[in-house]
Amino acid sequence: MSKPVYGKNAVQSRNVEKISSYIWALVVGFIVFLAWTPFQVGLFNGQQIDFEKPIYVSSLLSSLMLLVWIGLYFMKFKLGEQRDLLVVASLLLPVTYALSLIVAASHYMAMNLLFIQSMYIAIFIIALYLLQQKQLNVVIQNAILAIAYFIVGFGLLNWLGNWKFAGSLVGWFSNTVRGGKYLDAVMTDSNGLRLTSIFQYANTYAAFLMAFLFVAVFALVRSKKWYGTLTHGFMLVPIIVSLLLTLSRGGLVMLPVVFILLLLFLKPAQQILWIIHLAISGLGALVITSPLTNLGTELNTTFTSAAAFKGWAYLLGASAVVTALGWVIQHFAAPWLQKKLGGWGERKLTGLWLPLGALVLVALIAFLLIGTSARSILPGNMETRLENINFKQHSVLERITFYKDAMKVVKDYPIIGTGGGGWASLYEHYQNNPYVSRQVHNFFLQYLIEVGIVGFVVFMGFIGYIFYKYIRAYLKRDKDEFNNGFFFYIIALSILIHSLLDFNMSYAFMGILVFIGLAGMGAVMESKPLRKNWNKPGLRIGYLALLAIGSIYLLFLSVSYIGSSNAAYKAKSLVSVSQSYEEIKSPLVKALKSRPFHPESAIYLASIDQQVYKQTQDEQYLTESYDVLNRALQDEPYNKDLLKQMATYYELKGESDQSFNVYRDNADKFNWDIEWYEALISRSQTLAAAANVQKDEAKKQEYLKTGLDAYQHVIDGVEHLKTLPPEQMQGRPFAVTPTIALNVGNMQVLSGQADQAAATLKLGFTDNYADIISSATLWDTNWYSSLIARAYDLAQQSFAQKDDANKIIHLNIGLEAYNQVVTDLQGQTPPPALALSAGRIQYLAGQVQAAAATLKVGLGEDYSDTTNREIARWYLAALKKSGAAVDQPVYDKLIAADPAEAAAIDTIVNTQ
Repeated sequence: MSKPVYGKNAVQSRNVEKISSYIWALVVGFIVFLAWTPFQVGLFNGQQIDFEKPIYVSSLLSSLMLLVWIGLYFMKFKLGEQRDLLVVASLLLPVTYALSLIVAASHYMAMNLLFIQSMYIAIFIIALYLLQQKQLNVVIQNAILAIAYFIVGFGLLNWLGNWKFAGSLVGWFSNTVRGGKYLDAVMTDSNGLRLTSIFQYANTYAAFLMAFLFVAVFALVRSKKWYGTLTHGFMLVPIIVSLLLTLSRGGLVMLPVVFILLLLFLKPAQQILWIIHLAISGLGALVITSPLTNLGTELNTTFTSAAAFKGWAYLLGASAVVTALGWVIQHFAAPWLQKKLGGWGERKLTGLWLPLGALVLVALIAFLLIGTSARSILPGNMETRLENINFKQHSVLERITFYKDAMKVVKDYPIIGTGGGGWASLYEHYQNNPYVSRQVHNFFLQYLIEVGIVGFVVFMGFIGYIFYKYIRAYLKRDKDEFNNGFFFYIIALSILIHSLLDFNMSYAFMGILVFIGLAGMGAVMESKPLRKNWNKPGLRIGYLALLAIGSIYLLFLSVSYIGSSNAAYKAKSLVSVSQSYEEIKSPLVKALKSRPFHPESAIYLASIDQQVYKQTQDEQYLTESYDVLNRALQDEPYNKDLLKQMATYYELKGESDQSFNVYRDNADKFNWDIEWYEALISRSQTLAAAANVQKDEAKKQEYLKTGLDAYQHVIDGVEHLKTLPPEQMQGRPFAVTPTIALNVGNMQVLSGQADQAAATLKLGFTDNYADIISSATLWDTNWYSSLIARAYDLAQQSFAQKDDANKIIHLNIGLEAYNQVVTDLQGQTPPPALALSAGRIQYLAGQVQAAAATLKVGLGEDYSDTTNREIARWYLAALKKSGAAVDQPVYDKLIAADPAEAAAIDTIVNTQ
């Protein structure tokens, strides 16, 4: 028993506790900020500017809080017991992320993960010591529960159509509220509506709900106050209903696993109470889930007060009934159970019987809901989701594929990993098929990829030690002494277990909850004294000094990155509203000053430099574009958009062979990107045709080989996709496209393989082109003209039907065909019919200046000819559309031939 503290020391102790309370108030505010500003490191691509700032603000705030803690605990901190060594060991986690920067696949994302990991450790260190104060521990638990319950209510407000009210609650500080509505609090996918609340991802919300369902039951059973019993009991139905509305199969699968693991730590009386409360609230939730699903679907389409009132009546009514039953159970049954089973609970292995029984019960319920028609009591979308729970279900097969591909990455980066965000940068190189998943869907595998075996061993050793010491202490001592620790144990265990199947830890808010959970366990774990030589002033002060230096460094780095992020965001905002080169360039230069590797800023600056070069032909803009891209690619070699921008630079420079090299040398990074292979094959064909004209046989064969090898890669890929299980989704389209077929056919003709060229065309074109690609006279000018005319007609038809996907396909066919025929003509004037078809398709593609130039070349002097008048009509429309001066002589001749042409020109301008 500790001695009472009096006098000056007592005042100092009270001051420390008071300041500790202030620190925790900051931490709670910080958690709230993270909760409603969700960011997922590694998920975003091409829109980093929109999501990165919260990372740096969080790092700044956590560094400040840690510096305050250092000042507060400078004299009190001692390396006196094993618990204190956790603080020292925790620093190894961000150190391993810093180490992985050496070989980072993306320096930008690796730095972001380093900030995140440093934030986690700052929160862990602060929480570890604050949670050792009993009163503050209780306050912290209540604060976390209050936040969790608010998140549940926030999600249900959005589900039941009250999204304006929900948005107004958090819109003043959250950057994810747009137009008064929190983005994707209710999402839609192939399964219908799914509840996500603040997470914008249903599966992670399910993990959160699972954790706090068990926390709520624990708090209900533990509560000694009537208001606590009523509050926690009231939240059980909303939590279970929300969990069902996520439609998360992973959540439903992991729920019983975590439940049984938690039961093992409870006394028999507590086990029975947990089972009773969960059974009653589960039945109450099932009764109202079907009408709430239907009402939510209706309200998210059209809001009506009557439907919203009805939904809330169902929810509040069921919650009230379950709350009343819960109060009766806790008031009458709980004391009786404690009295009857108190002695039984002291016997060895008695705590195993109910978990084993629960396991059998869970298996029976799973069989009924998955293997029988009993699942029909659920709404149709939930019934379908349960029906599809099996090892051949597409999401299971896809996850298995992710895991296999992840191990390929680990094999190539075994020791210190790929750096933070490594999977997001590298997965296209290693993937088995063209899926799109910037997350591995397994936190532990993703962690292994990012920091390698060294970092993974450090992390698993760190959390394993905390779990081991906590469980050891829990089993040895009176469990009532560890109720506070069990609250945090539930949170950490639930989220980490579910993270075996998903990327919950990519949400900083979920990561914070886990590290607070680890700190809460560490605060009450079994902690033996250390040898006296550990507590030498030099070691103690040296550690605190190192911690302070690291915090100050991160503080200043965060400030720098916040400034860079603000500048980048300002530039992005200006791009859409300003025409001033200098106005847009200035913040981009500022953004790149401290972060020259920032992909989006580099792309923006290089792009506007290239645009200005097109207008002025001033080489300095092109040079600056190259310098910016080249510097960014040093740290972001796998960034597809940067590479494409570099290829564009070489095209503008007139170095088509270098543009070709960019696509050829980086093709293996994007093995399943059909657009990349389209571009590579197209460039191969163009350069091979040019080399053929120049009689450069060596170059011609080099380009032909590259193009045809790329085509073979596509063919092999298509054959490989046929071997996927029928239940597994392929992912992105990957097939011989019309553009590929055109270019490869042309290269095969150059190689003397005319028969193969004809077969290739049939692989790439649909039945809409069947008569053209079956023509006896392939590849001549008339054939190209017919192909371009058909492409225009089909593109025009798709345009009228607002079918943008097919419109783009047909436009690309026409544009690619025209490029090829221009090469074949070798500077000769194209026939009028060809010029007309090409000009129209360029016009429809938005290339109005190019269209005007093409049409002008085909224009003749005979305005009695209908084709010539049509060329003139489209030519004048293209000039008018582009804002260029009217060609008065042509206009006068056309109107003289037919005065109705004036209205026809306006019709083209206004409707095309």
